[in-house]
Amino acid sequence: MSTTSLEIPMRPFGRTGQRVSCIGLGGWHLGVPDSDEAAVRLVHTAIAAGITFLDNAWDYNDGLSEERMGRAIVDRRDQVFLMTKVCTHGRDAKVAMRQLEDSLRRLKTDYLDLWQIHEVVFDDEPARHFARGGVVEALDRARQQGKVRYVGFTGHKDPSLHLAMLAYDFQWDACQLPLNCFDASFRSFERQVLPELNRRGIAPIGMKSLGGDGRAVKTKVVSAEEALAYALSLPVATVVSGIDTVRVLKQNVAVARGFKGMTARARQSLSRRVGPYAVDGRFELYKISAAFEGEETRRVHGLPSQSELPV
Repeated sequence: MSTTSLEIPMRPFGRTGQRVSCIGLGGWHLGVPDSDEAAVRLVHTAIAAGITFLDNAWDYNDGLSEERMGRAIVDRRDQVFLMTKVCTHGRDAKVAMRQLEDSLRRLKTDYLDLWQIHEVVFDDEPARHFARGGVVEALDRARQQGKVRYVGFTGHKDPSLHLAMLAYDFQWDACQLPLNCFDASFRSFERQVLPELNRRGIAPIGMKSLGGDGRAVKTKVVSAEEALAYALSLPVATVVSGIDTVRVLKQNVAVARGFKGMTARARQSLSRRVGPYAVDGRFELYKISAAFEGEETRRVHGLPSQSELPV
């Protein structure tokens, strides 16, 4: 289908032969609206605007995000590319398969388009995921059973952990990673991981285009529009965006519709402009602190919850 100036472009999803919208709807933020009805309306508005890629995770808002998304897509399943994440964090394949059944029930579907290992952020996790009886075996089993079409993994802490996951002999279909105009100057996923994904035909899924919490926008170091445009201009299948209101949805859709991409020179110029603010990770706290670690991963690793951490 040709793309007009009013459409959100569709992009190839790695080597799978599938195509997805260049911008995706983040699942965590579906827990923010004050009612199920408001969250459902948000998803419906996103789909009507042309967003097909839907992100989620088993542990987002204690399952509320998946439940709300399930209510929203029950009569629109064929219009979306549905992804959620498994949150074993080193536990075995049996735990993973139980979580898969939870996710399918909440999402009101009998299959996922993409199932990903969530949040590879600790040094011991790649080996634990690939250990005998580990979560990677669950990915294979679910794919063989037809409950999952494609599989991948996510993380935001350090490019070396992504490279460690990629070093194993396994057929990944997708990988989610933080990509923004600050990343290129500090522990860069764009420089270290993204080229390898594209070389292997693994669909790159960008996230944290505003640095995770938008503080760079709030302090006027960069605008939301140029930050999102930078991430969309990279060689990615889609960029997952945290959207909790229709206003934010409209803002992001306005950037994505008919998107042509920044030139390499324009990207480099923006990256150089924000470089002095990037070198200490102040706008990418997920790389240098526990601020973006999920409660489930911290609990499984025997670490204090976020509420117990010093401010």
